[in-house]
Amino acid sequence: MNTTAIAAEDDAQLLALVQAGDQSAMASLYDRYSRLVYSVALRVLRDGASAEDVMQDVLMQVWRSPSSFAATRGSLGGWLAVVARNRSIDLLRRRRPTDSVDEIALASSFNLADEAECSVLMERARGAMQQLPHPQQKMLQMAFFDGLTHTEIAELTGDPLGTVKTRIRGALLSLRKAFQP
Repeated sequence: MNTTAIAAEDDAQLLALVQAGDQSAMASLYDRYSRLVYSVALRVLRDGASAEDVMQDVLMQVWRSPSSFAATRGSLGGWLAVVARNRSIDLLRRRRPTDSVDEIALASSFNLADEAECSVLMERARGAMQQLPHPQQKMLQMAFFDGLTHTEIAELTGDPLGTVKTRIRGALLSLRKAFQP
């Protein structure tokens, strides 16, 4: 299963929990997508307070009506970005009905292109990690995400130190190969 499908499945599970009234699931969705929604609104509105209002409005829509998102139409993040953009444009039109939305300069310290590129790289990294044999995945996670030394990993797993080092090196080589053009 590719990483995009996993992220979509994760979003679907969170939305199902939100529909059941699970506040922690909504908090997870908020943490995952609030920055994206805010940045899109800020690019259109050029006003932080208004962008926050739009962000709250969009995420409250998810809380009140999680079924308004249809997974068949795309990703949750993409849908939220479009909703935020549309709400922001609607707000601009209500404020300044004579200004053309096409002539508004979009300024933001948040670079959506960089964020999208980072997201693509993260998806590639997750996919490459999932292709590794389980022992290599486990050792790499312990070393890089848990911050354990090779010796500590060997003690925890009961594997010889040389095996730990070989597995981590093999995993890193596989990841390097996955990111080469």
